Amino acid sequence: MPNKLDRRSFLQNTALAGAALAVPTVLKSETSENQPIEAPAIFSGKPKDKIRLGFIGTGYRGQSHVEVAMLRDDCEITAIADPDPLMVADTLKMIADKGRKKPTVYDKSPQDYLNLVADKNVDAVIIASPWEWHSQQAVAAMRAGKYVGIEVCGGFSLDECWQLVNVQEETGVPLMFLENVCYRRDVMAVMQMVREGLFGELMHLEGGYQHDLRGVKFNDGITAYNSGVEFGEKGLSEAKWRTKHAVHRNGDLYPTHGVGPIAMMTGINRGNRFVSLTSTASKARGLHEYIVNHPKGGANHPNAKVLFNLGDIVTTVLKTSNGETMLLSHDTGLPRPYSLGFRVQGTNGIWMDVNQSLHIEGKSKPHAWEEAQAWLDKYDHPLWKRYGNDAKTAGHGGMDFFVFHHFVESAKRGIQPQLDVYDAATWLAITPLSEASIATGSTPQAFPDFTRGRWTERKPDFAFGDDF
Repeated sequence: MPNKLDRRSFLQNTALAGAALAVPTVLKSETSENQPIEAPAIFSGKPKDKIRLGFIGTGYRGQSHVEVAMLRDDCEITAIADPDPLMVADTLKMIADKGRKKPTVYDKSPQDYLNLVADKNVDAVIIASPWEWHSQQAVAAMRAGKYVGIEVCGGFSLDECWQLVNVQEETGVPLMFLENVCYRRDVMAVMQMVREGLFGELMHLEGGYQHDLRGVKFNDGITAYNSGVEFGEKGLSEAKWRTKHAVHRNGDLYPTHGVGPIAMMTGINRGNRFVSLTSTASKARGLHEYIVNHPKGGANHPNAKVLFNLGDIVTTVLKTSNGETMLLSHDTGLPRPYSLGFRVQGTNGIWMDVNQSLHIEGKSKPHAWEEAQAWLDKYDHPLWKRYGNDAKTAGHGGMDFFVFHHFVESAKRGIQPQLDVYDAATWLAITPLSEASIATGSTPQAFPDFTRGRWTERKPDFAFGDDF
């Protein structure tokens, strides 16, 4: 797959980049934690042999989903929505090159996605637009009866998270959170080991987003991706909108890659829940230094005067009702190799992805690491054994195949996905809670229960066996 489709890139769009960094105002009745809403209705969609897909956002991330969809005979791309003519043209060329029928294009304005969700030739939508648009587009799609797949980010407010839950419960239309790292091969193998008790009782887990994104957050918008120090109106792709968050916000802005897999291992929303978190941010220096030291920047460049609010390292500690602790790290503004920093530790052993090693008491040499690969091979998840060859052509090491596969199969059946709206709301909520904690001197923040108590009865259901 081309390199540009391997980046977590979204919509290149000047108009959308200028949107306020907040979700639209929602009615109080849609955001009340105590609102008595019955358990979610069953989606009324009938099982389908083929699913008609609409894509909201055809930037690089949206295009990667389009590419995976075109590998399947059970997917028809019937509509795309994006106000950026370059991204629309690229997507249409991709579709034409594969001999697929041209979809209906909704590109008249940033709000033209409303016509896509109203399109009777669309059964399900994939949302891969800039972060600040995700929730309102998901709400519109659910209200229109379209099965929703929403790309990852961090939330803007708890009200936004409650709105997603309340609208899903009101309409019964499923929403899947497209967290592909839950399907990473080594992560799924470790999850198998957790389920078989090799680590004993889980005590502490870690994850994060540790990725040098300076070249993504800045470019010159003219010559090539990651080649300059411009952002906003002068930027290209993510630099048009993503960098502005670092100017105005301070918190874990992208928590879901790190928290998703370890939340599944510990049964969050399924017999366990988050009860509180604290966050701490370091000082902010990395993005400023990048501008000052870049050949196209310098101390006199206008962007060298920008004050970035986002701490270079944001550390969040979560506490669960079952007593585990979790540590998340957000680190995107300093030079470093990529790592999601996973660590799974229990009373009988530990696995860490940064050194690709583990230790199992009674099986490993005392006080010594051993290479994890033989264990990962032994506990390779049945889904990877079944679909590993198919996943080779998809992005992010095959993870994109699995998250898209589960979305399509769930949408065809009209059933709730395993990564559901409660997971979306819970993982998104880490961002506003971390912002609140940092703003108040790293004070503890109580974590809402988006399931309204149902977590005590819900059972773990993610990726058991090879059931798609």
